[in-house]
Amino acid sequence: MNSAESVTDFYKRQPGFANLDLPLNNTGIGHFNVFSRESCTVISPYNRRDFYKTSLIIGRGKLYYADKWIQIDRPAMLFANPVVPYAWEPESTAQSGWYCVFTEEFIQHSERIESLKDSPLFKIGSNPIYFPNTEQLDEISTIFKKMLSEMNSDYAHKDDVLRSYLHLLIHETMKSSPAQEFGAYTNASTRVSSLFLELLERQFPVNTLDTGLQLKSPGDYAHALSVHINHLNRSVKETTGKTTSAHIASRIAQEARALLLHTNWNIADIAYKLGFEYPSYFTNFFKKHTGMSPNQLRMTTV
Repeated sequence: MNSAESVTDFYKRQPGFANLDLPLNNTGIGHFNVFSRESCTVISPYNRRDFYKTSLIIGRGKLYYADKWIQIDRPAMLFANPVVPYAWEPESTAQSGWYCVFTEEFIQHSERIESLKDSPLFKIGSNPIYFPNTEQLDEISTIFKKMLSEMNSDYAHKDDVLRSYLHLLIHETMKSSPAQEFGAYTNASTRVSSLFLELLERQFPVNTLDTGLQLKSPGDYAHALSVHINHLNRSVKETTGKTTSAHIASRIAQEARALLLHTNWNIADIAYKLGFEYPSYFTNFFKKHTGMSPNQLRMTTV
């Protein structure tokens, strides 16, 4: 299973969008769409996305990141990119606003992309939340409405217009105040460790030869959770008593045993799907963790 939610996955979890017949390259190069927040699920589970999202949030709730959270109690703009995972939990039934989703290909096609390299949309570590004032809120809402109108138009060059509106939206937002009131978790180590273990489990099972492990090393998991690898390793060790590497190795060995016992895949294929560069590395790994080679395990069950 991929560690990041795709555009297709995103549409599938939205009421009324599951059968939306919209190509992923609906702008010729890349994907773009804009919605009112009343028309979609307001709960966003903790995950990475493989697309960008810019949201005008009107309604109370909390945004959760791996190592911090923030209370949203007034209109806010959120910039989300494919690198940083987050979750949104509403605290009021009245939720409104706008959002647009778009892919890397859509924005890369713009000649003005260099002007956005330092924006919250792209720059990792920058503040993703802004609080516009009343005048800025009106302007941002107007830009979203123009986006929606353009999406529904037949203008031949509407994709260029949408890119222009997106640039304008980002720069208009950056005129407002960035959020400062991030909170820290009471036990950050427990949260980071829990997120790691959940993400680890989501890599399994490996059901077909067309899929394999997306995350293989502690560094991969740290990157997916958007935390420093030292913070991840320290949190996991402190909370579970085992190292990050030990958890990964144990789960891979468990999956390897299941694949050896319950599939007819050859050992080389199993090795590659579990992230080993060479079958011999897999054999040595499996023998170290189980006391027998892959072939020996299969022979004992014949």
